[in-house]
Amino acid sequence: MSEAWIIDACRTPRGIGKKGKGALADEHPQHLAAAVLSALQERVGFDTAEVDDIVFGTSSQRGQQSGDLARMAALDAGYDVRASGVTLDRFCGSGITSVNIAAANIMSGMEDLCIGGGAEMMSGHGQGGGKSSPFLDNDNFRLRKVHPQPHQGVCADAIATLEGIDRTALDSLAVVSQQRADNAIKNGYFDKSLITVYKLDGSVALDHEEFPRPQTSVESLSVLQPSFAKMADMSLDDAGTTFRGLVKQKFPDLNIEHFHHAGNSSGVVDGAGAVLMASPDYAKANGLKPRARIVAMCNMGDSPTLMLNAPVPATKKVLAKAGLSLADIDLFEINEAFSVVAEKYIRDLDLDRDKVNVNGGAMALGHPIGATGSMLIGTVLDELERRGQQFGLVTMCAAGGMAPAVIIERI
Repeated sequence: MSEAWIIDACRTPRGIGKKGKGALADEHPQHLAAAVLSALQERVGFDTAEVDDIVFGTSSQRGQQSGDLARMAALDAGYDVRASGVTLDRFCGSGITSVNIAAANIMSGMEDLCIGGGAEMMSGHGQGGGKSSPFLDNDNFRLRKVHPQPHQGVCADAIATLEGIDRTALDSLAVVSQQRADNAIKNGYFDKSLITVYKLDGSVALDHEEFPRPQTSVESLSVLQPSFAKMADMSLDDAGTTFRGLVKQKFPDLNIEHFHHAGNSSGVVDGAGAVLMASPDYAKANGLKPRARIVAMCNMGDSPTLMLNAPVPATKKVLAKAGLSLADIDLFEINEAFSVVAEKYIRDLDLDRDKVNVNGGAMALGHPIGATGSMLIGTVLDELERRGQQFGLVTMCAAGGMAPAVIIERI
């Protein structure tokens, strides 16, 4: 079996995902995705006619984000028409999955040059074309009777309650995320991957992270009201079904306490990221210098009702596939969908906190759903290079109770 080498990775800044406020909110998702594809070609200089496939993650494939964003973005970026593209959805895990599938195609020997990535415009571009996701639809209670699936924020509060993780711990981790992101930005730790997004008229749309709030403190977070208490009791149908009731179908004795709010949950942002990969033979024949290799990858399912707990078993699974231990991993990236996800991950695996999300996470930077995974792969690669370290592990929770994971090794 061949290896899959990472040649380069890049990403846009994350723009505030709100029309009238975010710098990217008026751009078309296709344009944002095309920006990272164009940047990869300009940085590396590969022949786009030889790209076997472009695999993109986009969770909300409705409205302007429908219609195979990967293919349309490649055409928009000026790629040769022979560069094919496909778009997938594993909810929040889409950006890791797109890279993993592209890498697997190379490792199988079937393809030689692929791009994995993702784009998500959370400022509404994917919301105008139809209903909400199936597991939130009011007409989908047949499935919910077997696998109750509440709102993610209610799940976060349920997990915190079950685990005995209090709000102080959750808010404290959110502050650390802001501090680390601020330090990374000030010291240029993101600069290697970060690209500038230009408008169609050539003016700058965004060239910096728009979401971070470095002034955040535990005191400022303490006054924020929990975001999901009222939502938990919102009636979903004529029978009075609620998100809280869905949780109680599986955990009848659980009295959910509400701890999560805007400050310790992931930010709503727009963004795109992409990772260029090649087989060793192709890279050597075309003068492409590798930065890393894919060591192992996996997918894992867990409770759909709690939804956010699969990263820990996914981490154990991918480590076993790689023949590595937790001690072998130099840096971990666990997406901060909610503070409890990262806090539970650290506690369950007994990790050194100085190895986890060392440059902050989605609570500070934001979470453009289908793009985040590919962004984090680039982030951990940049940091491995900066520190001269070897192994990085990236994982994240996804709706439906899933988690993809990947381990990369710096070359």
